[in-house]
Amino acid sequence: MSSQISVAGLRVLREVAARGSFTAAADALGYTQSAVSRQIATLEGAAGIPLFERGPRGVRPNVAGSALLRHAQVVLDELAGAQRELAGIAGSDAGVLRVGAIPTAVADLLPRALAAFRQRRPRVDLALREGSSPSQLRRVGSGSADLAVIGVLPERHSTRDRRIELEHLLDDPLLLAVGRDHPLAGRRTVDLDALEAERWIAASPRASDTFLGAWEWADWQPDVAFVAREWTAKLGLVAAGLGVTLVPGLAAGAIRSDVALLRIRSERPAQRSVLIATPAGGEQPQAGELGELLHAVAAELTAELQRRLRR
Repeated sequence: MSSQISVAGLRVLREVAARGSFTAAADALGYTQSAVSRQIATLEGAAGIPLFERGPRGVRPNVAGSALLRHAQVVLDELAGAQRELAGIAGSDAGVLRVGAIPTAVADLLPRALAAFRQRRPRVDLALREGSSPSQLRRVGSGSADLAVIGVLPERHSTRDRRIELEHLLDDPLLLAVGRDHPLAGRRTVDLDALEAERWIAASPRASDTFLGAWEWADWQPDVAFVAREWTAKLGLVAAGLGVTLVPGLAAGAIRSDVALLRIRSERPAQRSVLIATPAGGEQPQAGELGELLHAVAAELTAELQRRLRR
């Protein structure tokens, strides 16, 4: 019996049962009516009994037809799942993965994850574009990036763009960077209120447009003495004793030796949220695999930062 039951026959059985007509099933499947009739006849021959009740208004499965239909649904669903899984495996071995990231994520987090990904999928081409969080979200929303790593302050965590799914990756502490000759350089932590008189180095003269916006609720406003957008420039000014700046924990591994890092105690956590952004409605398998690697590397970096700050 089983040798005469084909996948095509089971698909025809399901379609005829759903539509109640050989003609309608033929139209839906792109077959001729005679081809549908032959498939049903073959199934009935294999079963040894009729599978449908014929009537003036069409056909419907009888007891035997309903029994075979239940098995057909299981077989066809399993086959569809296998085809999807195989397509994902095949797609994961080649192609292009388009990745975006904020600059501090490219300091250590993303390179480690991408190196591990390349070892697993050497045939996948990696296209990386560095940029701000808003620019990365625009790329993901437009479909020009498969995955992006972004950073936002907690109160700015949400996005209303339904084209984008956000996944929490880690809470990234904001650390105070001071020159080695600064009075605070030998300490591990400092209270936020003790920083009111400091001269700050930031990417914008408007503190609220930078990491300093994390303390918009504070009673004082930072005095931005120097504006520098690149991290090399910020840290150069800090090392020269011209001011202090905030450094995300993700960038701690790239800090120069003449700059010290301190934790900041404040009423609210001095941190930002680092998120993975992907297009909504269906993740590319390669992006999902990179996301898993990012989580693993994020855990490693968090442990490394804790050890560094305890020294």
